[in-house]
Amino acid sequence: MKTSILIIYTGGTIGMVKDPEKGSLRPFDFDHILKQVPELNDFGFELTTKSFDPLIDSSNLNPEVWIKIAEMIKENYEQFDGFVVLHGTDTMSFSASALSFMLENLGKPVVFTGSQLPIGMLRTDGKENLITAVEIAADYKDGKALVPEVCVLFENKLFRGNRTTKHNAEYFNAFYSYNYPDLAKVGINIHYNETSIQKASGEMFAININLDTNIAILKMFPGINERTVDAIFNIDGLRAVVIETYGAGNAPTDAWFVSAIKKAIGRGIIVYNVTQCPSGSVDMGLYETSVELRDIGVVSGHDITTEAAITKLMFLLGQNLESDKIKFFLNKSIKGELCQ
Repeated sequence: MKTSILIIYTGGTIGMVKDPEKGSLRPFDFDHILKQVPELNDFGFELTTKSFDPLIDSSNLNPEVWIKIAEMIKENYEQFDGFVVLHGTDTMSFSASALSFMLENLGKPVVFTGSQLPIGMLRTDGKENLITAVEIAADYKDGKALVPEVCVLFENKLFRGNRTTKHNAEYFNAFYSYNYPDLAKVGINIHYNETSIQKASGEMFAININLDTNIAILKMFPGINERTVDAIFNIDGLRAVVIETYGAGNAPTDAWFVSAIKKAIGRGIIVYNVTQCPSGSVDMGLYETSVELRDIGVVSGHDITTEAAITKLMFLLGQNLESDKIKFFLNKSIKGELCQ
């Protein structure tokens, strides 16, 4: 029986080809993917494509799209051995992080990829990324997927999806995982880092699509003023704030700043502390400038990315949990999104 892979095209740069008459780029019909990438025929897989209609630029991605992707995977879960999600690069880390929380008991690969150059251009990175993503989605050993988790494949490296950040807008190595090892390196062969890959639970696959978007980000910068902070913490309906602090979780110790956060926490708003640094971890209490945050109830994000912090909060807030339970899970790795 042939290995079967479902390719889900949401939109983005990878699906563009040059219009021979106008000379401009336009989306191509992914039903004819083998005409654009005939090398895929050499695998001998059964490839099926499903495209969003209309296609969505990644800058317009929102939780409704994540839900649609999750539902497409659920509807087709039993028919396919693996899934490749073609996606614009700008918000791919957010989508991969969100799907990692929404897909429960995942036992098959879900590989996100895309490209910096359209697949219809001569020097495109899209063909190589697509070919490798399909191969990884189809890779099984003794009847079990080698990578049964949501991941991102880009420029010869495979990353855990909720550990990635887009760190380069120009070069082909657009993504990086600063705080977690690569799941695989791709050269002549694909070398899997088996000790870093999550194992399938063996339980029945399901999706959880309840998300709450009443979240904001507060990024620290020298000179931030009281009006700005108060405006964010007093947003109507706000339930949580990701605060991007300096270094190991440090923030100003001005009385007005600490008071604003303390009042917000007193009103039931969850404040989640993540570092602005791409690499490293929050360690509240390491320096005096983070002791007060810890003492008033700010939750440490440890080494989580901002993308994973946002989507994890959306997911947890959508589960109708008590505040203390949400804080407990924010401090706990539930899909490999942080180290403790």
